[in-house]
Amino acid sequence: MTGFRDFLARFRPVASPGRAAPGGVPADRSAELNAELSPPLALLGQAEEEARAVRARAEAAAASHRREAQGQAEQIVAEAREEADRVRARTAEEVLRAAEAESAALRAEAEREAAAVRDRARSRTPELSGRVVALVREDIATEQPSPPSVKGHRSPGQWRARKGGP
Repeated sequence: MTGFRDFLARFRPVASPGRAAPGGVPADRSAELNAELSPPLALLGQAEEEARAVRARAEAAAASHRREAQGQAEQIVAEAREEADRVRARTAEEVLRAAEAESAALRAEAEREAAAVRDRARSRTPELSGRVVALVREDIATEQPSPPSVKGHRSPGQWRARKGGP
């Protein structure tokens, strides 16, 4: 590979301006460029091959990492679902216990209220039955039996005169 100094030498004038110089052989620029660029281009080909190999290894590693990550994700999801089932069961059990406790408290309250109603009924029954008996006696006392019917007395609707009759 040519150095920087050789690169700059291309731009130096060959001769100073002035009288005509003897004729020379023209320089073969394409040969010079080919000689100058072939070593770096050969290295560039090798670099391309290495890049392809690195890219292939990276793709294989990425695919492997994706498979591993997919497996881990599936495992995490399965564990999360199991945990969700356990949490659901625990929560349902807690809600059931709370509902049973509330039901027991309501039942106890209802039994207390029923006992209070029974006690009030027992305490009021004698007084109410006394009042009912008094009202019945009063009704019986105010009702007077109807007087026996007299023989010639006609009740309404008895012995009507018939048309064209006797």
